[in-house]
Amino acid sequence: MKDTRQHFLILMADDDEEDCILTKDALRESRLNNPILFVHDGEELMAYLRREGEYRDAQRPGLILLDLNMPRKSGREALGEIKSDPQLRAIPVIILTTSKSELDVTNSYTLGANSYITKPVTFQALVDVMLMLKHYWFEIVELPDSR
Repeated sequence: MKDTRQHFLILMADDDEEDCILTKDALRESRLNNPILFVHDGEELMAYLRREGEYRDAQRPGLILLDLNMPRKSGREALGEIKSDPQLRAIPVIILTTSKSELDVTNSYTLGANSYITKPVTFQALVDVMLMLKHYWFEIVELPDSR
């Protein structure tokens, strides 16, 4: 069976443009060559996942990196919607946020997050996180087909 993990899309929902750029650079530095696409709030994320409007022909992501604190619809709200939707719930969602709040960690897992990572402060630490993410999510675990 052909391993399609190296080709599936990573969808990142984060309203901080600098964090998006740093994450893209860290993924490149960690030699994770999967395509990555960015949306900037929870409403845009849900429109993408539901293939609404401009996202009518959107590729289903194999993995979502989700910030909790975004405008219009928070990552918390979007996570709840994703994990309560039978067509979306199998997509792994990794919380990648600045919040270290124990309440945010607990609530994220309660809502169905697959992992919770606090954004590192330095670029090298972010690269290290992406290397671990690459190893775990792209080399070890079995993921559902993202089609």
